[in-house]
Amino acid sequence: MVNDASALGRFDGGAHAYPVRVYFEDTDLSGVVYYANYLRFMERARSDMLRALGIGQRAAFEGGEGVYAVSELAIRYRRPARLDDDLTVVSRVLSVGGATATIHQSVMRGREMLTEATVTAAFLTPGGKPRRQPPVWVAAFREVMESE
Repeated sequence: MVNDASALGRFDGGAHAYPVRVYFEDTDLSGVVYYANYLRFMERARSDMLRALGIGQRAAFEGGEGVYAVSELAIRYRRPARLDDDLTVVSRVLSVGGATATIHQSVMRGREMLTEATVTAAFLTPGGKPRRQPPVWVAAFREVMESE
């Protein structure tokens, strides 16, 4: 497992923490983060968590193995983030199956939870059909789940 905190966030036990700063482009007219941008923050955090685990999505795609796609998402907005807020996206792997991984993500401002989501990502062939994840990836997910 790679753990370069400067580039990919950091692991604390089984939780991956990814820092985000709210910029003007992330907000709506009132200075509040536009709802869809929380999904962007979470996507970046998941992608960097996978990279930190040694999961090379780009190499898998370019090698014709496949790629992850979000197959299910449930999200709850609790409080708004605002311009210049320093946030942390905390990601935890909840479960891993043959072709899927389910990840819980929380967008935090300090100790305050602003938004939380449960995301299921399915591993798909280049043609878009479900496919078993590479065994080393499953092992990496299970390792981080066990360190929780």
